[in-house]
Amino acid sequence: MAECWPGLALTAVVVAFVLLICRWLPTVSPLLIAIVIGAVMANVVTLPPRLKPGLQFSSKRLLRVGVALLGMQLTFSDILGLGPAAITVVVMIVALGIGGTMLMGRMLGLSWTQRLLIACGFSICGAAAAAAVDGVVDAEDEELVTAIALVVVFGTILIGVIPLLSHVMGLSDETAGMWAGGAVHEVAQVVATGGALGGAALTVAVIVKLARVVLLAPVLAVLGWRARRRDRDRASARTVPLVPLFVVAFLLCAAVRTTGILPAGVLGPIKLAQTALLTAAMFALGTGVHIAALRRVGPRPLVLATLSTVWVSSIALVGAVLTQ
Repeated sequence: MAECWPGLALTAVVVAFVLLICRWLPTVSPLLIAIVIGAVMANVVTLPPRLKPGLQFSSKRLLRVGVALLGMQLTFSDILGLGPAAITVVVMIVALGIGGTMLMGRMLGLSWTQRLLIACGFSICGAAAAAAVDGVVDAEDEELVTAIALVVVFGTILIGVIPLLSHVMGLSDETAGMWAGGAVHEVAQVVATGGALGGAALTVAVIVKLARVVLLAPVLAVLGWRARRRDRDRASARTVPLVPLFVVAFLLCAAVRTTGILPAGVLGPIKLAQTALLTAAMFALGTGVHIAALRRVGPRPLVLATLSTVWVSSIALVGAVLTQ
């Protein structure tokens, strides 16, 4: 841990700066800002080698703690209150969203890890999902940063598009809220979209979105099982857990939140800590990205992100209309 302090100190300063910016610009994702700052630093100056242990610690350990704390935003009772039809729609959004994006990504010639990161980020819960999946499949840093940036950009576009189209189509507040919760990528973006829709849309949108977040756990479990099955080296296979520990912690946090034993005053600081931890992880990941490496990624991820956004949004819209 002594080797980690220089990198952790730099990360803490950047996180404080980013969170301060986001207090004045609440619609801007702190995760994206952190990635940009990290990438700029990595390409403008030469970071001292002594920072590397702390940055690696942030990109791995702090990330997993942040994903685990994401469970504190969930209550299973609210999700079950959606009813069987709406829950089925949520499952279909995630399953068909991932499957369709993976298929389109293969047709575009993208690597398995790149299309998986985009598929899970767009179909489940944005940057947190992409980063959590990376913890299981170990994709390239450039692929992860590309997926997260695309999630933030396209999710932000939907904040304006979904309220406009909902008004044009004459959707009810509940239907529009379910569409937003099923289509928009980040939790914060869903809140912004639901607020723009007004009425009862915000509550429905957030609950539907959190139902998608819950499905992060089984998806990661399947990926962990697949990683163990593909690995022919038994010694290496044992290093890939069937269900990652941070996924178990995520579910436990959700269970604790569901019991209602936590005072309301504690939830705010926990959410702030979760945001800070994920912001720290994104900054650390950004420092590993170099412009030359991003150029090698090419325009195909952008094409896949566009197709995936249309695909997931269409599934969510059809499901929202059919369940009302």
